[in-house]
Formats: sequence, structure tokens, C-alpha cells
Amino acid sequence: MADLKKKFAEAAEAVKKLKEDPGNDVKLQLYALYKQGSEGDVQGKRPGFTDPVGRAKYDAWAKVQGLAKDEAMKKYIDLVKSLGG
Repeated sequence: MADLKKKFAEAAEAVKKLKEDPGNDVKLQLYALYKQGSEGDVQGKRPGFTDPVGRAKYDAWAKVQGLAKDEAMKKYIDLVKSLGG
């Protein structure tokens, strides 16, 4: 598990250095998997329509609800690798 957390942290650093913008859909996927892997299931109320970015992030995270933290970390690492990170 310690090795997985190390790879997860390395992937989180690598994503900041991507040469190309992966696009909003992929960024939301990265956000959701990162949050699920680091914090677990989404908490709190869904932001209102006046906060479209917060609402999109919340919805993306809610889609991966129930995914085990270690599984979310693995998926995050794989996604970052697929982007060249």
C-alpha cells in the first residue's frame, strides 16, 4: 500500500507537468479519481447552478462514489500514464 501511495503522489506531480492540456472531460476524470483516492466518497451538498465549475467537479466525483481508495489510486495512475505523465 505504501508503494501505491508513492506512485499516486508521483502521478499527482506528473499531471502538473503534462505538455498538452488533456481537456475538461479528462481533467474532471483526474479530479474525481484523485479525490476518491485521497479522501473517499464525495461529501457535502452539491453546489448550486451559480457555481458551474464546482457543480461539475462534484458530479464527476459522485460518479466514482463507492470505488475503493486503492482502486481509485490505480485508475488515476493509469490515466496519468496514458496522458504521457
